[in-house]
Amino acid sequence: MSSGDTIYLVRHAKAGERRVWEGDDVDRPLSKKGWRQSEAVAKRLQKHGASALYSSAYVRCMQTLEPLGKLIGQPVQEEPRLFEYEPFEPVLDLLAEVENRAVLCSHGDIIPDVIAALQRRGMEIHTPADWRKSSIWVLRRKKGRITHGKVWPPAIA
Repeated sequence: MSSGDTIYLVRHAKAGERRVWEGDDVDRPLSKKGWRQSEAVAKRLQKHGASALYSSAYVRCMQTLEPLGKLIGQPVQEEPRLFEYEPFEPVLDLLAEVENRAVLCSHGDIIPDVIAALQRRGMEIHTPADWRKSSIWVLRRKKGRITHGKVWPPAIA
């Protein structure tokens, strides 16, 4: 990929089953496997100089970035534009605003729509799409515009 800023867009790690969760879905936490995935995400992104952390306020998203936050000494900041069931267009604005090497964590309904919109706007994708939990989209930004993208599959599938 060409040079420029890099932004990481992470699908949250595995959470418990939605259909058996009795509380508010916002509060559904990571499963044991999800915690292992979040640790793998943290190790990978620490090596790549992750900076600021932005997340949907859903517990599973916040928890996905918590291990990385501890490693790099940064808090996980709630970002309403990354919430599940919200329109994806505001995420496009967020991608233009965040600092270099920012990490954003969102949901399986938002990320494919964001990637498709970026592709329609001219982003070149260098890998087959992967939407699995804890996959990481690596987005290259030049002058506020996302120009290239690739996805890292989950380290722990």
